[in-house]
Amino acid sequence: MNTEQPVLQVMGVGHRYGTTQPGPVVLERLDFDVRRGEFVSLVGPSGCGKSTLLRCVSGLMLPSQGSVLLSGKEIKGVPSTLAMVFQDYNRSLYPWMSVARNVEFPLLDSAISAAERRSRVSGCLEAVGLGKDGGKYPWQLSGGMQQRVAIARAIAYRPEILLMDEPFASLDAQTRADLEDLMLTIQGQFGMTILFVTHDIDESVYLSDRVVVLSATPTVVQEQININLPKPRDQISTRSLPEFVEARTKIAGLISKAKALAAQR
Repeated sequence: MNTEQPVLQVMGVGHRYGTTQPGPVVLERLDFDVRRGEFVSLVGPSGCGKSTLLRCVSGLMLPSQGSVLLSGKEIKGVPSTLAMVFQDYNRSLYPWMSVARNVEFPLLDSAISAAERRSRVSGCLEAVGLGKDGGKYPWQLSGGMQQRVAIARAIAYRPEILLMDEPFASLDAQTRADLEDLMLTIQGQFGMTILFVTHDIDESVYLSDRVVVLSATPTVVQEQININLPKPRDQISTRSLPEFVEARTKIAGLISKAKALAAQR
């Protein structure tokens, strides 16, 4: 039995917007954790508060109730050991900085030496397939390549946990598949712990060790599903496995049930 303390603990987290005139409850009560080196995805019906939950986990927002712990310490602001990759990569990169400079930027206030910074930047750009593009600017790259820069910046920071908020949602299908495979490679190479928000059920099954399925608002955890698919995974053979089909069918059924219950309220 694994007795190691989880990297991330979400404990009774609930949230509603508004204080003087409280609005409806978005998150009712959520409990789950993420263990070191684990890839966990959050899925649920549209509007169930996945991004609100991620903001609470990241420290960008304090929940109305409950707490979030990172390595046993309660998050009350954005932790210095956390990194986040957003869906809108256009706004997350500095257009006046080169690709290499964008990747290096979060490291400038760290205690590591200039030589180590350069080594990390070079290694992380190589890891995302942009080893020869460090001198270019973000606006010279495609959308998929820009998102690779954002990923390189995140892994260069060596975070305790990487949060990803629908990072591939605005990309075409082929680019999305390529970046899914990239994330699996990076997770293995760097031993990263990842919490990943997505609307795409197939994507959650393909990438994850475990999928946390949320209900409609007011949101609770419906079920946590372990994904026991062999690694390494690939887009053709993995998605054709009976275990893949079974997992995605179960998750789709849970989300459909949540939508039906919400419609009856």
